[in-house]
Amino acid sequence: FCRVDPYGFERPEDFDYASYEAFFSRYLVVLTRRAIKWSKLLKGKSSIQKSLKVKRYIRKGIPSEHRALIWMIVSGAQANMEQNPGYYHRLLEGEKNDKLVEAVRTDLNRTFPDNVKFRKTADPCLQQALYNVLVAYGHHNKAVGYCQGMNFIAGYLILITKKEEESFWLLDALIGRILPDYYSPAMLGLKTDQEVLGELVKMKVPAVAELMERHGVMWTLVVSRWFICLFIDILPVETVLRIWDCLFYEGSKIIFRVALTLIKQHQAFILEATNFPDICEKFKQITKGTFVTECHSFMQKIFTDPGSLSMATINKLRETCREQVLSQG
Repeated sequence: FCRVDPYGFERPEDFDYASYEAFFSRYLVVLTRRAIKWSKLLKGKSSIQKSLKVKRYIRKGIPSEHRALIWMIVSGAQANMEQNPGYYHRLLEGEKNDKLVEAVRTDLNRTFPDNVKFRKTADPCLQQALYNVLVAYGHHNKAVGYCQGMNFIAGYLILITKKEEESFWLLDALIGRILPDYYSPAMLGLKTDQEVLGELVKMKVPAVAELMERHGVMWTLVVSRWFICLFIDILPVETVLRIWDCLFYEGSKIIFRVALTLIKQHQAFILEATNFPDICEKFKQITKGTFVTECHSFMQKIFTDPGSLSMATINKLRETCREQVLSQG
């Protein structure tokens, strides 16, 4: 058995190889079928137009050999990169803000200690690429600079694209456009979206919302890492990548779909909790096990389980929740 997965992550001591093998042999069939369909769709071109067909293809998963390219195209990162040739390298060559550089350096060793490609001993060691992307981004987007959590996002992008400049532009797409204000110093967008999730749970899984309220558990305690890390280190790698496939195409509402599916699917389990620490523990548990490992069926579930969830609904909730967050602040 391989102790390290294809992305360089070491598998935990208690990793269940048997059920993973069973899942992966089935999933491999799906991947092979998808790869053929994607090759036909792309026909060797490096561009696609957004369409219902493309959306459907993306929901069913992008084969790893096309993933970086498709993310770049559908997120708008490709267009931005082409419109700004040499910009990334100019950022790296320019004057640096010492405080920012220091903050990034501090977090390098904390980024994926369980990934062999980020170790000092690795060749090439991805820490240098990560440092470059984060420092360049901090100078590109001074309002954000560097916030914790961004190191994991950028690290994942580097693992998938294997290119610094592409990772930089994808990070820009996520932070600048797809996720509203998650990584600003005040984290207003993040706080707002946690409240939005709370409201959605009230509508779609009221018993769980009631339990949380009864025990005074704030949503931020149980889900803030889901939002900040976009499920990195929370869900299995393959599953996170499938979620990101949709996130780059469909935007931030995918995060709510995933969160609602996890909560709805494990409603009975969560409702067994009788106190505060118990609830927090249940929320850790629901992100493990076969339900989340079987990424293909999991992704089908996120589009059916929560029912309809329009961007209009989310934007309306965001307005009211943002007001609340601001008035508390």
